[in-house]
Amino acid sequence: MSSFITGAGWLQLALYMLVLIAASIPLGVFMARVLKGERTFLSPVFAPLERLIYKACGVDPQADMRWQDYAAAVLVFSAVSFVLLFVMLMAQGALPLNPQRLPGLSADLAFNTAASFVTNTNWQAYGGETTMSYFSQMAGLTVQNFVTPAVGLAVMAAMIRGLARKEAAGIGNFWADMTRAVLYILLPLSFVLALILGAQGVVQTFHAYVTAHGLQGDDQVIALGPVASQEAIKMLGTNGGGFFNVNSAHPFENPNPLSNFLELLSILLIPAACCETFGVMIGDKRQGRAILAAMTVIFVPLMLICVFAEQSGNPHLTALGVDQIASHLQSGGNMEGKETRFGIVNSALWASATTAASNGSVNAMHDSFTPLGGLIPLLLMKFGEIIYGGVGCGLYGMLIFVLLSVFIAGLMVGRTPEYLGKKIQSFEIKMASLVMLIPGILVLIATAIAVTTKAGQAGIFNPGAQGFSEILYAVTSASNNNGSAFAGLSVNTPFYNTLLGVCMLISRFWVIVPVLAIAGSLAAKKRVPESAGTLPTHTPLFVAVVVGVILLIGVLTYAPTLALGPVVEHFHMIEG
Repeated sequence: MSSFITGAGWLQLALYMLVLIAASIPLGVFMARVLKGERTFLSPVFAPLERLIYKACGVDPQADMRWQDYAAAVLVFSAVSFVLLFVMLMAQGALPLNPQRLPGLSADLAFNTAASFVTNTNWQAYGGETTMSYFSQMAGLTVQNFVTPAVGLAVMAAMIRGLARKEAAGIGNFWADMTRAVLYILLPLSFVLALILGAQGVVQTFHAYVTAHGLQGDDQVIALGPVASQEAIKMLGTNGGGFFNVNSAHPFENPNPLSNFLELLSILLIPAACCETFGVMIGDKRQGRAILAAMTVIFVPLMLICVFAEQSGNPHLTALGVDQIASHLQSGGNMEGKETRFGIVNSALWASATTAASNGSVNAMHDSFTPLGGLIPLLLMKFGEIIYGGVGCGLYGMLIFVLLSVFIAGLMVGRTPEYLGKKIQSFEIKMASLVMLIPGILVLIATAIAVTTKAGQAGIFNPGAQGFSEILYAVTSASNNNGSAFAGLSVNTPFYNTLLGVCMLISRFWVIVPVLAIAGSLAAKKRVPESAGTLPTHTPLFVAVVVGVILLIGVLTYAPTLALGPVVEHFHMIEG
């Protein structure tokens, strides 16, 4: 057994990070121009459609909104989306494009699914090919895959304007921000990626499922559908909901190493580009790149730990020779639950990237990872989806930690903390505390409810530390709007559908409102001139402070729960 990454593995990891950082810079500049309402090379195509949308909806894109109005628009739009999607899923059996004649969803599953897709979580308590019609996938879920990341980009743009403006009453126009994000950013990127994925073998059809007759006389139903179009925005929008139950481990969603690389790149591309967008919009690219550096400094070591843990496997399986199959699977690392066409490195990289973002897609089963390998995705989610985070929400979540770092640094040197010329005072810190505390409180309370009630315990298939880890993972995924699953837990029950649905809704919107409140407060402030005592926020020292604050808060909040789950299981594995 070898715990060493091969040369090809190192090359894949290095290539991924290099392409990600290189591609994020021009995309970030383009996104800044879009969110600032400037003309781009796509304007001749989409500007007439944009104006038509404003006219049809009665929206004045130049009208500036106060943060309260902006927040109200976000909440109203999301509430209407939730109700429409809920009704659509309940009435699925009577709607068109349903060649398999799949029935409507139960009330609790429809609630969970509507909450999931409206919050950009895309948690799935169902098997896509056995539950969702083509109409529900396209008109319901895929539509939300576009508009929910657009909401994230809109809130991010409002937060950036709060820092960039001075003595302003407004932070932008939600309807214009969301429309531009869909038309100029998400739609073109998804169109191009869908064409490439289709060329690689990702299916795109409206035909009914096919029955294949095997050589031994048995029949197999092969699910089809309009997959490529949903797969593209699923990745680019950090959505993650799979068309098929096994998500991107399915060959019709992710057929080969090239499609795997492109989909992996798409998961973190826009979140990483948001850092450059931030730098351009505030007029100082160094600030955005410092944030990108902080994200990368945390992501790369954790990703490598995950790869090493999976490459090491379980030493006892090979040493004891208990089972020829198990011994073979572990001889070169832990291949259990992984696709041979991707291997260990790409599976561990995907698990790290999808949980660093609020994506939630999988190309391997996280429940089959080693204890330490499974701990890394869990830990990345617990950081609050800020490394690199979801589309838009990763950047504004990271800015909350930046403000807290500035505040702590200011207290240490006895100065009123400032960030980009804005004084950070008690109101901003109170709102920032809400943003950081709400997901953590939800995780701890909901986990406690699940492990202490009969309804929660009934879903556990694996006893002991593994069962606890499965519950902890599910609740963390919902409360941090990630959507990936550890598996091994029966969650399609009224108890889990309701519990996790409530966690998704609270975490998404009770975080967005304080963020917009901070944006409004900062926009109204005067700009303070830099002085000799101003803390530079683009230096390696400040990056180290931000990283330290993130790690400290994460450890203090979640260390006991991690100790009860993956850490205990790791020691059990060592003991054999």
